[in-house]
Amino acid sequence: MSEPIALDAMGGDHAPHEIVAGAVHAVRERGLSVVLVGSPRVLYEALVDHDATKEIPIVRAEESLAMDEGALASLRRPRSSIAIACHLVRRGDAGSVVSAGSTAGIVATGKLRLKAQQGVLRPAIAVALPTRPTPTLLLDAGANAEVKPEMLVQFAQLGTAYAQVAYGMERPRVGLLTIGSEEEKGTKLVKRAHELLRTTQGVHFIGNVEGQDLLTGAADVIVTDGFTGNVALKTMEGAVRYAFTELRESIEDSRVAKMGAFLQKKRMRELYHRLDAEAHGGAVLLGLNGTVVIAHGSSKAPAISAACQLAADLSGKSIVTRIAERTHRPHRLW
Repeated sequence: MSEPIALDAMGGDHAPHEIVAGAVHAVRERGLSVVLVGSPRVLYEALVDHDATKEIPIVRAEESLAMDEGALASLRRPRSSIAIACHLVRRGDAGSVVSAGSTAGIVATGKLRLKAQQGVLRPAIAVALPTRPTPTLLLDAGANAEVKPEMLVQFAQLGTAYAQVAYGMERPRVGLLTIGSEEEKGTKLVKRAHELLRTTQGVHFIGNVEGQDLLTGAADVIVTDGFTGNVALKTMEGAVRYAFTELRESIEDSRVAKMGAFLQKKRMRELYHRLDAEAHGGAVLLGLNGTVVIAHGSSKAPAISAACQLAADLSGKSIVTRIAERTHRPHRLW
């Protein structure tokens, strides 16, 4: 069995019951090993509801971070459930961390407890966008609002390692997000990053990409600063929700449309699953001395189970080691 996943059972809009339900699913249906971190009494009662008290161990955490708490909470609450989960990884008692808690709190706690890997300037959040035939990785999706050109280059290295490990891409295409495909388009930050990326060994840089390219598969890895990346991600999520709401209302307004939808029920379900952000397991905080998966704050049991699977896969494929090879060792030319 793979190394245990330290699951922050107190983080998320639906914690702890949906988190526990997700852990039970991950253990029973996916064969994963999970350790719940949080209030023993509350978690034991939740496990009793699933008759799973003997299947999933509990590690005590005296505190938890609220969803509206920011980075400073990681300092104010050194015994929080996310802090204890990171501690389990640091001392080798778990192979990865999963949390649906406050993103700012997870990032700050992860950096404090697990530390950045040697050579990594700033850890970055990577999100898989539902493109075909393989997902496109967007990073940074919110860990660093302000960056330097050298950080964008390193995000390209982190994303390349992730694409190779998670999706088996030998030579992932890396694009730089800006306002035009021309080399001279963008801010001073973007222009300088473009110059650096053109000569970065081990990164297959294909040039600038625009917002319209995020879901077209134009690149396998798209890098940007955390502010822009987070806005782009939230815009896409909102657009998908809006489109499905409009589609559902249009179908319900027409008998013919209902019949057509019924005949295409399988395809519709597949499309919804592909565009559902929670089905992909969440975002990954790359660049730390440990695997950290950030599930969506509104995650329910299926999304938590998927996040646990993602964490187990990345940990099992040694994503931390692969990143280490890129960030402080010489790279060969393509």
